[in-house]
Amino acid sequence: MKIAIVVGVRPEFIKMAPFIKLCQEKKIDHYVIHTGQHYGDDMDKQFFDNFDLGTPDYVLDTHSTSPVTQIVKMITGMENILSENRPDLVLVYGDSNSAMGPALACTKMGISIGHVEAGLRSFDRTMPEEINRVVVDHISDFLFAPTEVCKKNLTNEGINLNRIFVTGNTVVDSIFYIKDIAKNTSKILDSLKLDSSKFSILTLHRPSNVDDKIKLNKILKNLDLLCDEFSTKIIFPIHPRTKKNLEIFGLSIPKNIIAVPPLGYLDFVQLQNNSQVIFTDSGSIQEEACIIGIPCITIRDNTERPESIEVQANTLTKSDFQSIKQAFKKQIQISTNWKNPYGDGTASQQILDICLKYQNLKH
Repeated sequence: MKIAIVVGVRPEFIKMAPFIKLCQEKKIDHYVIHTGQHYGDDMDKQFFDNFDLGTPDYVLDTHSTSPVTQIVKMITGMENILSENRPDLVLVYGDSNSAMGPALACTKMGISIGHVEAGLRSFDRTMPEEINRVVVDHISDFLFAPTEVCKKNLTNEGINLNRIFVTGNTVVDSIFYIKDIAKNTSKILDSLKLDSSKFSILTLHRPSNVDDKIKLNKILKNLDLLCDEFSTKIIFPIHPRTKKNLEIFGLSIPKNIIAVPPLGYLDFVQLQNNSQVIFTDSGSIQEEACIIGIPCITIRDNTERPESIEVQANTLTKSDFQSIKQAFKKQIQISTNWKNPYGDGTASQQILDICLKYQNLKH
């Protein structure tokens, strides 16, 4: 069996790394396509080096374009690769354009699609990611759902139960693999002069938060006030989109928020492991915080990761000061002995076993 594995944004590098490593170890015929959606030589190389993956077999040039143009470029680029090197199955991950474009190409070419992290729903169709999730799920042949909640979302939409497999989330595999490596090799705490549990982390990149000058300024100012009140500080690895908007809007970062460039995965995991709370609007980081055992506060109105809220690892908050303060007080007081809802670290092996078992089956 020949499998093509598609990645394009940084969470996908992390989450597909254990599966790629498994294919390498088991000598499964496979190749890796990097769509180029998030492309930066240094950052990409760090992720692939952290997991000892080598380099992608193909890299498309699709970054820094509009979403529509980007998806068109991915479809065209995928068609060229798949025509030249046709696999039995293409695996796409999550909810990015790097899942949508390649999946559309595959369905037009009659190539089986496996969707890893299927069935997540925010039920908010204003989010581009939600549209991507729904479309990719409904055109995929194999749906690898991380939780029973995700499976239920898929069956509620009329998707055949025979196509759905609950495997856990491969991010657990990644965290288990990298956590001790990060602890033993990362120097980020020393370089930033940080003491364990004396700081929090902030990641912010969603258009609803960072494309609006008033809202972005409000979030940063209210987090700064929070730091004053609780005598703490926040480390803020700045996403390129957020950095660009801060410059365009002429906004400065408040004194209690320490801005740093985007970090390699080892350093970021080490920061997460030692932080008091993680503030985010990222879906993947909600999962990582839950798995690592660090309370999370999600600055959004909704989430496609309700499992993290059900176990109290995560809470949603609006951007006003009282809401943020209430969420912070709640999360620093909770017990972190919650049960991880995202699996036992064997998701990659389960997915590979299913692919091999059903390799001759086209649903």
